[in-house]
Amino acid sequence: MEDQLTAIKKNGTNKLYFLLSMIVFIFWLLSRLINVYHFASVGVVFEILWLPVILLMFALPVLSLISWSKEKFNFQSLHLFTLIIIAITALMIILF
Repeated sequence: MEDQLTAIKKNGTNKLYFLLSMIVFIFWLLSRLINVYHFASVGVVFEILWLPVILLMFALPVLSLISWSKEKFNFQSLHLFTLIIIAITALMIILF
């Protein structure tokens, strides 16, 4: 059991996927709360970043699910939380 927890802590992909999912969540949340086209510079940044963020929306759940299955579906893994955050983000996009 201790070896499994050590392997999870050494794996940097779980932290990377979690961080990317938080960035995607914050990006979509801010795009819903702020009028991005009010200022031209904010609109330009939004237009540049929306395609990579959409690609991350589709890629992160697949990559996270694969990594989570390699960890034998450990509920203490950050991959589970990544999947939850991406699901919340998808619901936010659909419902709002």
